[in-house]
Amino acid sequence: MDTRTHNADQYRVASEPYYEPVGDEVRLFEAAHARRIPVLLKGPTGCGKTRFMEYMAWRLARPLVTVSCHDDLTASDLVGRYLIVGAETVWVDGPLALAVRLGAICYLDEIVEARKDTTVVIHPLADDRRILPIEKTGEVLRAPPEFLLALSYNPGYQSVLKELKHSTRQRFVAIEFGYPDAVIEQKIVARETGVDAGLAERLVRLAGMTRSLKGNGLDEGASTRLLVHAGKLIVDGVPARTACVSAVSQSLTDEPETLAALNELVASLF
Repeated sequence: MDTRTHNADQYRVASEPYYEPVGDEVRLFEAAHARRIPVLLKGPTGCGKTRFMEYMAWRLARPLVTVSCHDDLTASDLVGRYLIVGAETVWVDGPLALAVRLGAICYLDEIVEARKDTTVVIHPLADDRRILPIEKTGEVLRAPPEFLLALSYNPGYQSVLKELKHSTRQRFVAIEFGYPDAVIEQKIVARETGVDAGLAERLVRLAGMTRSLKGNGLDEGASTRLLVHAGKLIVDGVPARTACVSAVSQSLTDEPETLAALNELVASLF
């Protein structure tokens, strides 16, 4: 059996994260948590999905267990495995089992990156059963009322090989995220970086220009996260144009012609 002490405090968000609501996402998430309905967050990279999860965990006073999904993520990585500790063989919970025991919010970030045979293990937790069978130990964990399963993915990067199965997605209520409108995004950039309002406005304008290139040389435009990176560099004394080329242009593409076009956009604003 698992001999570790499960300490919920180490998974709690200690102080209120800064988050600017852009729609009804807070109310929807609170209602889903109250009704024990799992949640699927859909939206582009860097638009605030992870920050939103941290904010909601703080707001609901629940521990938050986060898993960054990847191609090699196995069911054992999520549920747990036997390990040799000293002279003993002990069971060690994976993050999913741990979250169930703690009555935590379990957040599986970029779920489509995980192997499809791995995501099947979440199905009994994501319907009315709310259970997690642990085949290797014979234990069946029953989720307490406070437990919530949340997934995220970026629909813009979907392909035939990285599609969320209908049998998975239909267990969830979906909340769609996009980039904030210009006024809110300027407020976020200024708050997160310390740049003045004028510079925040130009950074957001740059992002809008790059987003208009999606599908025309870019898979994705500049995220709010990239603007925050650029703003922080500027506050630390890096020239604005240099900061934007490094944090925005170079982060978005390696293709020479597209890179040159992005740098021209930067030069037109800075």
